[in-house]
Amino acid sequence: MGATRALRDLVRERWARRVERTLQVGIAAMLVWGLASVNVNVVVNATAALGVTLLPGVLERDPRVRLGAGLTALVALAAFLHVAGMFGLYEALFWWDHLTHTLSAVLVAATGYATVVALDEHSDVVSFPAEFTFVFVFLFTLALGVLWEVLEFAGREAAFVVGASPVLVQYGLEDTLLDLVFDAVGALLLSVFGAGELQGLVETFVERFREPA
Repeated sequence: MGATRALRDLVRERWARRVERTLQVGIAAMLVWGLASVNVNVVVNATAALGVTLLPGVLERDPRVRLGAGLTALVALAAFLHVAGMFGLYEALFWWDHLTHTLSAVLVAATGYATVVALDEHSDVVSFPAEFTFVFVFLFTLALGVLWEVLEFAGREAAFVVGASPVLVQYGLEDTLLDLVFDAVGALLLSVFGAGELQGLVETFVERFREPA
């Protein structure tokens, strides 16, 4: 039974790695197109997205860091969909922005969840009940969502001041509120369905907490 599960996990990890590499190639192709067409928005977003997808691989060179292939593939998917949206999909498909915000919120919620659970496992002083963890992950995700919206607005206004085209587009108050709604959806999805996939990340955080200052 254990051997079967290990084989299933290995196959799953290989497929996740293939998906991750395919999405990275897609982002790189969009970056090349942006450079060839001198599209600053695409170049900036694709460069940042490619850097984000490469970061887990850099971190995992440390044998103490275990992120999991599923999580890194999700990072690549969120980054790919965001850059693809720069090719008119944000304007053409009303749900595209909702999808990318939901995926990004899942990643933020995963970080918050892993941190709380790692603290709970590491320390004998604190004990976090499941209800607290749920509320913390939810509020943590919303707080970072609000911060992102503020930075997005500030970046747009700064671009207008210097006469440049905004790298990130904000469509108004209604759009901002909808973004926060789907940030909440992402947090809920992680809390209900994704917690079991984060054991490697939790173990990494626990080891970091145990390291002497």
